[in-house]
Parts: sequence; structure tokens; C-alpha cells
Amino acid sequence: MKESFLQENFAERVGGSKFGKDTTIYKFEKIKRAKRAAQAANPDVKLIDMGVGEPDEAAFPEVIEALNKEARLWENRTYTDNGISEFTHAAAQYMKELYNVDIDPDKEIVHAIGSKSALSLLPACFINPGDVCIMTVPGYPVLGTWSKYFQGEVVNLPLLEKNGFLPDLDSLTADQRRRAKLLYLNYPNNPTGASATEAFFAKAIDFARANKILIVSDAAYAPLNFSGKPLSILSLPGAKEVAIELHSMSKGFNMTGWRLSWVCGNELAVKVFASVKDNADSGQFAAIQKAAIAALANQSEITPKICGKYERRLKSMTTTLQKIGFPAVMPEGSFYLYVKAPKGIAGGESFASGEDFSQWLIREKLISSVPWDDAGHYVRFSATFVARGGAAEEEKVLKEFADRLGGAKFIW
Repeated sequence: MKESFLQENFAERVGGSKFGKDTTIYKFEKIKRAKRAAQAANPDVKLIDMGVGEPDEAAFPEVIEALNKEARLWENRTYTDNGISEFTHAAAQYMKELYNVDIDPDKEIVHAIGSKSALSLLPACFINPGDVCIMTVPGYPVLGTWSKYFQGEVVNLPLLEKNGFLPDLDSLTADQRRRAKLLYLNYPNNPTGASATEAFFAKAIDFARANKILIVSDAAYAPLNFSGKPLSILSLPGAKEVAIELHSMSKGFNMTGWRLSWVCGNELAVKVFASVKDNADSGQFAAIQKAAIAALANQSEITPKICGKYERRLKSMTTTLQKIGFPAVMPEGSFYLYVKAPKGIAGGESFASGEDFSQWLIREKLISSVPWDDAGHYVRFSATFVARGGAAEEEKVLKEFADRLGGAKFIW
């Protein structure tokens, strides 16, 4: 590409004059390259992709039919700005039915074009230069990335097995607590699959109140819970004073590409988010919101089927890994299995990181995973692998997964 004056005009937040010149290859690009190379070297072997973090099935037929119907209506053609009231009322009803949380649909909830969009906008509402955003690692970085864009500081709290993959809020310094504006929590968690307890949420609420911090609870995986009834932080006393929660149509309804979520909870925080959002987008297509209403109305039928599928797959994956020596533990929620990476293979390769092991899995076994080396050496297997032939195809993929891993003797 020809050198341009724009190279000197890039904002420092995206790299300034060095933007695009960094030769570092990031892990997801390494995964893509390794997958292409493995497929080229083994054209007759199907790659088992357990790295994808999105559902392998389409939305349910009744939801697609609702979209088809609503997309044809003349009145649904216009901008929806901060959403249609029918959707916010349906989402509020859903919060009551599934989480026993009372939400005022006119003041305490607003839609967003996916949780990622919401997380990118929230720092504009709260972060000034020097403010702190408390994040957890490993995890989804968007809220922290945008906090840095606004010259905020990100403090990462490691999620460790010994703590049940819950952050140690007491480890924050007095200065960090004083400057903190946002605390990001994500349970059930990506990538660990851990769920938060009521006791932990209660502690987080007390911590936020004492330090005047807003909790941003990312509940995208909340419907996919295998250890009891799905839990919302907003169901605990005092939560609305200090917390907002993000819910999504993606994971629990197979509507990832539809891009629809909502932010609910503290009235003032929802109000400022709606104000910023109104200057960032013109709302999601009304037909999508109305199709989502059909999905929410059928949540007691749709989500348990999706949840049951992932639980079944994850149990099989956990058992397979346990049989060959992995310290795998069935997750409490989400559709991820987070396991420690081995140090090597008897008489073969050694692995200095989760990334090394993940690359070996792709290269030698044609199994794709995602490595995480932020708080120990781990890999994440996703139960969203494609099995379009139903349960029979699913069992075939899982058997192949077991067969490919069965011959190796791992060193721990």
C-alpha cells in the first residue's frame, strides 16, 4: 500500500503513526493460519472446530417465521432509535419470568445492537482520563479496550481455579478503588464456564456501594446454566443501586447474527447509556425486535432445548478428556470447557503455553481450540461445533474427538 499522510493522523489510541506496522501475529490469526495449513496438509480429514464462540444452529422456526412476517410490514421500515416499547416490555417480562427481577420497561431498560455494542458505548458514559475500569482475565476485553480509548486505566483481576474463577476484589489497592468507575463481571463466564454464587454477587454489590463503582454484569450466557436456576445480579437486594446487566438474544436463542441485546438495571445508568447510544446508532431493525418478542415469549420451550444440547455435549467432552488424564471439570454454565494445557507428550513435543498446545491440536489432531495464557496455561473447547445432522451427527463428532485424542500420553 502506498504511504499516505493518514499514517501520521491516526489517533494514538489505535497505534498512532505505527498503526498497521506491527508485525506481531495475534492468537486468533495464528489459529486461522494453522487451520488453513492443517486442512491443506490433510484435505481428506474434517477439522473439528471447537474454537468458535457462537451457536451452530439457526434461530428456531417460529422466530424466523416472525421475522419473515414483520420484515414485510411497511410500518417496520423506519429507524427505531432507542428501541420499540413492545420489545422492552417483552424483555422486562422475561426478566421477571426467568430471574424474578422487576424491571420498569419505560425507565430501567433499553435495547442495544448486541452486547458488544453496549460494552463499547458504556465507557463513553463513565470513563474520564485516569479513571479505572476493573476487568477480569481471561475474558472478553471490549469494555476495557474502550476504557483505554478514553484514556482510562484497566486493572485486570485474574480468574484462578483456587478462587472458583471469581475475581479477588480485596486485592485492589486503595488508589485503584478510589479511581474505579466500572467493574466488569461475566457469569456464567467466558471462557472458564464458572458461575457466580449469590454470596459473591452480594459481596460485589457491597464492594461497589462502598467504593461508588458501577457493576457491569455481562449476562450473555446466563440462560445456559447447568447448576441450578439462572441467576441475575439484579435479583439480589440493593443491586439496582450499583449495577446494570446486559442480556442477549445470541446464546440462549441461537440469534447471534441478529445483533440484539438489552441493558437493564440502575435507572440513571440506563438513562445515560440511552443518551450516548442515541448519538451512536439509530436502533435495531424493528422486525428483528418483534421476532425477538416471539422468542422471549417461548423462552421456556426454546432455551431449555439449547441448554440441554450444550450440557450433553460438554459432559461427553469432559469425560473424554478426563479419561486421557486432563483435569477437566464439567462447567457450571456457558458452552465452554476450560482446561489446563499439558506440559507435553511422552516421547514427543513439549508445550510452554496454552497457545503451543492449541497449535499442536490443530496441526496434529485437526481439532481447533482457543488458548488462554492470561492466568495460567489453558485452552478453551467450545461445544458449538457444527453437527447439522442432529444428535446422530453430534455423537459422530464427539466420537471422532475422543478417537483423535485417545492415543496421546500427556505429561502434566
